[in-house]
Amino acid sequence: MSEIPEPATAEELMRSRFEAFKRADAAWLERTWHPSTRPETLDLSDNPRWRGLQIVDRVAGGVGDTDGVVEFRATYIENGELGVLHERSRFVREDGRWFYLDGELHDAGH
Repeated sequence: MSEIPEPATAEELMRSRFEAFKRADAAWLERTWHPSTRPETLDLSDNPRWRGLQIVDRVAGGVGDTDGVVEFRATYIENGELGVLHERSRFVREDGRWFYLDGELHDAGH
């Protein structure tokens, strides 16, 4: 069981999910993924080595909100090469808990 505190905002959830990807903590990722979009299985065996997270933009997602958007850039190393994942993620809050809903990938060069 994860010892991660329940995130109060969409950005806190985004940051906790990034840390979970770094640790390959599939249980936390599944728990915080909205049931309507969560994959049946989550295989992190070929997970790259995640390095850093930069929050680019936030829309809503605060303590009193029911939804929010967090845009981020996450850097990783895979096969000795540095890569960047740039995503605009949507989050929803239900029964006081934030969930990752889905995300739109962006070309890292933009």
